[in-house]
Amino acid sequence: MQAIYKRVAVKVGSNVLTCDDGTLDIMRMSSIVNQIATLRSMGVEVVLISSGAVASGRSEMSDNLATKHIDTVEQRQLFSAVGQVKLINHYYEMFRKHGITVGQVLTMKECFSTRSLYLNQRNCMMVMLDNGVLPIVNENDTTSVTELMFTDNDELSGLVATMLAVQALIILSNVDGVYDGVPGTPGVNVIRNVEPGRELSEYIQATKSNFGRGGMMTKCGIARKVAEEGIAVYIANGKRDNILTDIVTNPKDVVSTCFSPAQTVPSPIKKWIAHSTDFTKGCLHLNEKAVSVVCGTKAVSVLPVGVVRVDGDFEKDDIVALIDVTGKQIGVGRVACSADEARSVIGQHGQRPLVHYDYLYIEN
Repeated sequence: MQAIYKRVAVKVGSNVLTCDDGTLDIMRMSSIVNQIATLRSMGVEVVLISSGAVASGRSEMSDNLATKHIDTVEQRQLFSAVGQVKLINHYYEMFRKHGITVGQVLTMKECFSTRSLYLNQRNCMMVMLDNGVLPIVNENDTTSVTELMFTDNDELSGLVATMLAVQALIILSNVDGVYDGVPGTPGVNVIRNVEPGRELSEYIQATKSNFGRGGMMTKCGIARKVAEEGIAVYIANGKRDNILTDIVTNPKDVVSTCFSPAQTVPSPIKKWIAHSTDFTKGCLHLNEKAVSVVCGTKAVSVLPVGVVRVDGDFEKDDIVALIDVTGKQIGVGRVACSADEARSVIGQHGQRPLVHYDYLYIEN
């Protein structure tokens, strides 16, 4: 077998790693580890984004919680603290049998909020890859307990895939992909390929998994954004044998949903900005003409003449949202001045851009 990708990110969901009773599915974990070991033997660099810590801790602590009165946040912290140890220990032992050294990376959404923190994480994981260490990434649920959390590890996997410039992101779930109707209904099939710009909302139900926080709507949203950044994204069934090796060696014969990568790849800093919507410090409200120009086919910057209002209290190099005349967010960008400086020049001709095109991401 020959791999068609040299570096891939693999996200394994909670529903893949847990049994119906919430305990860890050791056999499935072992199968995934074996497949990753096979990929590594082919010369493929792999980054593993693994859920399962909270579910693992829940099964470990279920008997002990019978008489304890703790709230939902405290439960999540406790389950994560106990479960992450159990989860990473299993991975450590399983990969060690293949002679593979693993490293644990626990992160939070705040770690992607600034360019410097983003690059620090990237450098850490690149050093691991350069030295043959397999990064195993998960959200630090013991401290990520506010509204500023990842939707689930699908969102985290998209950030990691973009950050490390992988060629493919494989999202393993407990279904074969995105269906063109209700699964199990006669005539309903998996959508095998999604070209850039194709709309799938009519096929997606806004339901969440049993043990995770996300669902197919989240997966498709992340997959579309990552594919726009030049990375092939597969949504596939992690409970199918050899699913990883099959996708990396012969994806056309695998039942899965593939989001085709865009041919035009944005710069690394644009990729970071594209995932920075949650870190905006303010808003630039654009007039109708400015919206038309910025959303057009030509590369243009956001000029003060097209801005009608500035909200927020931001500083130079902060992330701001771009708002159209209806109040809809159309993009994000890194602003070139403070909020007060921006307010002093709005509506004026001949001024420097508030957001240069090189630091601007427009949502499709």
